[in-house]
Amino acid sequence: MTLHEQGAAAKQAARVLAIADTAQKNRALSAIADALLENQALWLAANAEDVAAAKQAGMRPAMLDRLTLTPERIAAIADSVRQVIALPDPIGRVDKMETRPNGLIIGRRRVPLGVIAMIYEARPNVTVDAAVLCLKSGNACILRGGKEAIRSNRAAAELMRAALEKSGLPADCVSLVQDTGRETAQELMHLNEYVDVLIPRGGAGLIRTVAREASVPVIRTGEGVCHIYVDRDADIEMGANILYNAKCSRPSVCNAVECLLLHEDTAEAFLKSAVPLLDAKNVELRCDAAALEILGSRAKPATDEDWDAEYDDYILAVRVVRSLDEALDFIAAHSTGHSEAIVTRDYFAAQRFLNEVDAAAVYVNASTRFTDGGEFGLGAEIGISTQKMHARGPMGLDELTSCKYVVYGNGQVR
Repeated sequence: MTLHEQGAAAKQAARVLAIADTAQKNRALSAIADALLENQALWLAANAEDVAAAKQAGMRPAMLDRLTLTPERIAAIADSVRQVIALPDPIGRVDKMETRPNGLIIGRRRVPLGVIAMIYEARPNVTVDAAVLCLKSGNACILRGGKEAIRSNRAAAELMRAALEKSGLPADCVSLVQDTGRETAQELMHLNEYVDVLIPRGGAGLIRTVAREASVPVIRTGEGVCHIYVDRDADIEMGANILYNAKCSRPSVCNAVECLLLHEDTAEAFLKSAVPLLDAKNVELRCDAAALEILGSRAKPATDEDWDAEYDDYILAVRVVRSLDEALDFIAAHSTGHSEAIVTRDYFAAQRFLNEVDAAAVYVNASTRFTDGGEFGLGAEIGISTQKMHARGPMGLDELTSCKYVVYGNGQVR
């Protein structure tokens, strides 16, 4: 099937899915969860081939972790599908209804976006997360994953398509682009006749390329140069634990911290507390001159590129600042607008940080790793939007809808 034919099939399936009721969509989701668990041996075998090929190609350990499936991870993925079943269906919800002076009754109703295309990298769980969120929100989806996960993605897509047919919905509600070449990605970016919105999810390079080259509407997600600023009046031990979690719990994800900013009055004490924790994961520190003076041979000098780097690895940029103002200016210059955090006991410093930092999620005394659809009570998310139009932050069901105005009259003319 050509991509043009795939788009036409998805458009037709989207018309059916848009009017499916909640019960039917939930039956399909339940069938998908069951299929993933019952056929996990097939999915794991396909994934093992992907992992073996990735190891041979020299994929970095942190990225390899994103690619790898285990029985525990499949169980968690299936559980996330069931969590989406439990979420309220946004489709058909009326946001407001009012009667105009001329007697017209005008309401605003939530409707699906239509056909959502997605380009993403080597994370097979995204194939399921994206499909089930699109399904529950009434959208058909065309998924184009990276070549590193193509076998895993094919297995997952086949299982989900079979489950859809079993539950009475068109298999083409979910489709996977089989060709992972650049030409196919380019074609998908210009499939205006069929695709209503395109969501790139992956590294900064992928997202910027899609945003620059696509002619279909794009929602930017996932660029994660996240900062933690440790203020002069910070709880050192708490801050060290927050930093360890934000950097080391899973460094390859977009909500992991990439840059640590330290107030000069607390920099030495904080590093003394935090570095032993980071040593447990052999975190490489790339520091400015002031931090280097404290850490000596434990660290490496930072380059200008380090202040804008999304490492996705056990690497952390460290910079000492003289004030909260300097920290705010630095974040404004280098943030990708994803997630930013301050560690402080000063209420007024915390409020300034919340008010002045321009990001999708801003934290006081908590890890940036919470920027996640599940942690925010949205179920799985299709991505973390770092833009300001339509949706911002974790994109759950509501963010995958648009609206239409419904107007009731009794003969009014203008």
